[in-house]
Amino acid sequence: MNRRSTMTDDALVQAYLEGKVEAFDELLARHQNRLFQNILYAVHDEDLANDLFQETFVKAILSLRQGRYVEQGQFYAWISRIAHNLVVDHFKTLRGKCSYDEENQEFADEATLQIACVGREEEMIRLESIEMVQKWIALLPPEQREVVKMRFYQEVPFKEIAEKTGVGISTSLARMRYALHNLRKMAQREGMLSAN
Repeated sequence: MNRRSTMTDDALVQAYLEGKVEAFDELLARHQNRLFQNILYAVHDEDLANDLFQETFVKAILSLRQGRYVEQGQFYAWISRIAHNLVVDHFKTLRGKCSYDEENQEFADEATLQIACVGREEEMIRLESIEMVQKWIALLPPEQREVVKMRFYQEVPFKEIAEKTGVGISTSLARMRYALHNLRKMAQREGMLSAN
């Protein structure tokens, strides 16, 4: 077994900063699937997701070299924020392009402009909703949060969740039920869901 595969993320970051490039390769291998899936989920376009994924790691390398990583024990959260910001920037750029350009007459009339912008605005709203749900998930008790992340982000079956967490399937299912109940209450408090 490769010694680096047992190192913590922070130890790998330190090794990379000391000139061991393969340490960053291990960080990439460790987090690339999950990070790419989250980006793809946000943008619904594989080519765009690939571009944003690569840009995320380029930005991460530059930030590491500039000494801007101070998130001890939180490498994935840190790199996820970089990816999230790039996705948001991408949609802001698209939204900025949704304006009538008299010189080029890109849009024949206001109705055409509205049709062109609707999809982009819906994406922004969806992205903001995803961000809010992720914040709510972070507020769940650890055992509920773990089940939600494994089930929805990693698509792990309940039997495997039970094995990985060392509890029975019924306990895993109960944790998911409580997590969904708590998320529903948070959504109702924020006015995103009716209290029916």
